[in-house]
Amino acid sequence: MSVRELVVLGTASQVPTRHRNHNGYLLRWDGEGLLFDPGEGTQRQMLRAGVAAHDLNRICVTHFHGDHSLGLAGVIQRINLDRVPHEITAHYPQSGRHFFERMRYATAYRETVDLTEVPVAGDGTLAVTDAYRLEARRLSHPVESFGYRLVEPDGRRMLPERLAAHGIKGPDVGRIQRDGAIGGVLLEDVSEVRRGQRFAFVMDTRLCDGVHALAQDCDLLVIESTFLDEDEDLAVEHGHLTAGQAARVARDAGVRHLVLTHFSQRYTEPEEFERQARAAGFEGELSVAHDLLRVPVPKRR
Repeated sequence: MSVRELVVLGTASQVPTRHRNHNGYLLRWDGEGLLFDPGEGTQRQMLRAGVAAHDLNRICVTHFHGDHSLGLAGVIQRINLDRVPHEITAHYPQSGRHFFERMRYATAYRETVDLTEVPVAGDGTLAVTDAYRLEARRLSHPVESFGYRLVEPDGRRMLPERLAAHGIKGPDVGRIQRDGAIGGVLLEDVSEVRRGQRFAFVMDTRLCDGVHALAQDCDLLVIESTFLDEDEDLAVEHGHLTAGQAARVARDAGVRHLVLTHFSQRYTEPEEFERQARAAGFEGELSVAHDLLRVPVPKRR
């Protein structure tokens, strides 16, 4: 059975708190696992969330500030200790390759896993599989930062009434799906486009073109909202978003489920992030993330 869900491992910005670990997010996409921004303590949070090293297929780092990357050393050593049998691919800003290499070889250990590095040099496609296309877009932060977007290929949805009208049933349904036509009837005559699902991960950034491009038409958007709206000047100064800014991006992009995260330790009332997001006009599903939250990718329309 396929599973598509976000597992939140940590939600704090800059420093962990008593109730929030540093960043860490796992996207389960059918049989694959994509780990985003493993901050300090991610290995332990994986244990608490029931996430194994064997669940990982890709590691995606947005930028090299510690709260988004200091967990790399532990995670990389764990996948080698557990002898993960498949290749794991790591994506990160190319300008930070020296940081990645330092954390990959922070201490002595025995390498047993094929860890392939595919750095991000600019906007574009990073990988194409049967299940998705992984893209990156440049963000606006004091250090080079990229957001990630996963797009499932479009498929076809069979329409029973049209199949019946053309007398297509039983094994012939499978044949027309496979061959594209049967007895002069085209697949397009008895089906419609089923849009692939879309997921985006947007961390430390000011508002910029990349934020909007990543969010467009997403079923599930994970986005930072480090500050509340009254501290927008601080957000701009330090390269971050407010709750209202993030919500307006989601509203204008047609996002179905918005996940706000990466909260400054200065705030103690998470419900205020939801209030400001709603005040900004976002009407879809909304989650103010907390550690170990699980969020399913919305079902197809």
